[in-house]
Amino acid sequence: MISQIIALLYLLIIIFMTNKIQHLHILGICGTFMGGLAAIAKELGFKVSGSDANVYPPMSTQLEQLGIELISGYQVDNFSDDIDLVIVGNAISRGNKMVEYMLDRNIPYTSGPQWLLDNVLKDRWVLAVSGTHGKTTTSSMLAWILEYAHMSPGFLIGGVPQNFSSSARLGDAPFFVIEADEYDSAFFDKRSKFVHYRPRTLVINNLEFDHADIFDELSDIQKQFHHLIRMVPSNGLILSPANEEAISETLAMGCWTPTEFYNGKAKQVSREALKQTSQLEMGWQVEKLNVQGSEFIVNFNGKKQGAVKWDLIGDFNIDNAVMAIAAARHAGVPSSVSTKALAEFINTKRRFELRGTVNNISVYDDFAHHPTAIEKTLAGVRAKLSQQVQAGRIFAVLEFRSNTMKSGIHKESLPQSLIDADRVFIYQDEQITWSVSNLINQCKPPCQVEENIEKLVEDITQQAQVGDIIVVMSNGSFAGIHDKILNRLANITV
Repeated sequence: MISQIIALLYLLIIIFMTNKIQHLHILGICGTFMGGLAAIAKELGFKVSGSDANVYPPMSTQLEQLGIELISGYQVDNFSDDIDLVIVGNAISRGNKMVEYMLDRNIPYTSGPQWLLDNVLKDRWVLAVSGTHGKTTTSSMLAWILEYAHMSPGFLIGGVPQNFSSSARLGDAPFFVIEADEYDSAFFDKRSKFVHYRPRTLVINNLEFDHADIFDELSDIQKQFHHLIRMVPSNGLILSPANEEAISETLAMGCWTPTEFYNGKAKQVSREALKQTSQLEMGWQVEKLNVQGSEFIVNFNGKKQGAVKWDLIGDFNIDNAVMAIAAARHAGVPSSVSTKALAEFINTKRRFELRGTVNNISVYDDFAHHPTAIEKTLAGVRAKLSQQVQAGRIFAVLEFRSNTMKSGIHKESLPQSLIDADRVFIYQDEQITWSVSNLINQCKPPCQVEENIEKLVEDITQQAQVGDIIVVMSNGSFAGIHDKILNRLANITV
């Protein structure tokens, strides 16, 4: 009798545990990736809470609206007794009070990418967008194309895609679009995040040296990309630009998957010129219809796929668009539908986003924080201005906030990246370990460096004239300099 009661109690415990809603606590919840993961976990029915050094909008607002409890700071009291699993963000290190408490008491934990694989991606058709530049924009384009085609994809994007109400969702279809970052997964898993994603469709936009805080040289990053490539199935597809040495070397390490290449990045070239070269007839190409890149035709294997006319500018956005169209085609979306979708695409926030215009002086916010991205952004602005009869000047305003830029790894290539600017203003943060002032003599446009944000704002606004474009480039908040410039301009008679 007693044994039967014990067996019954054991069965009741099993039933209770099986039906119990699992409580996840996320460390670093306000980051774009972890915040998106939290939203998806909530949608799956998990109880979700989280901690961050600073609970800040817009992510905090988005999560609070979902009913997710957010706690500012990393105190052990943040852990409630009912937590089943801790998901640790890659910004969290040993020495963090909550991490040490978690390890000492053997509380189950995992990384964000691993949790995503186990709970979301393992049964999905994953379309992963990787590369040094353009991941967020290309992922946003791809997700929008699938949505436009009524395929209701899931997605997790490390930015704010403006065609959607949030940066992440579970979706109703097999397809899941993810921004595939090469940064490490967690303090206990130093592999790149993207090795957990198991993509069927893989986009490699480009491949350059970055993240000097965790990689010593380009070959270290190539090795991680090789690990990713090894996971793409033989019935999948890998998309990349042709004739890019770093990507070609990586594919040469071993590739068991069909590939398609984007031949000759965005060029203003006629169809007749394309047909004269057989090599260019294979793969993806574009015909730019104007200098700024707001109209172009997309071709595949020499056949027209469709035309795009949109509000975006710059060759880099055309490159992103071609990759998104090609990836969507692999998922079953006709390219003619994709080109129509992109006509309605709204660029991701902080990608050459107009923050305001005062006295006909425009202030833009751009996420560019690597020399290549800086150069492409400014080249796009220069092409835009070249079509205006009375064009103003370009003011490039930079904050070196990433660990790579702070270390000075790219200081030799920075002057060339600024060549399309008419004036350059650089903020010398106290954490920068090299003398930014040395750039002044190497920059073709006039360049000045300031250590004080308010002085920087004053210098910019005093020199600005009617018709000028001020492009603020940083992957951080830059102390709200965009609003400071706009407010200052409003009080100046130009």
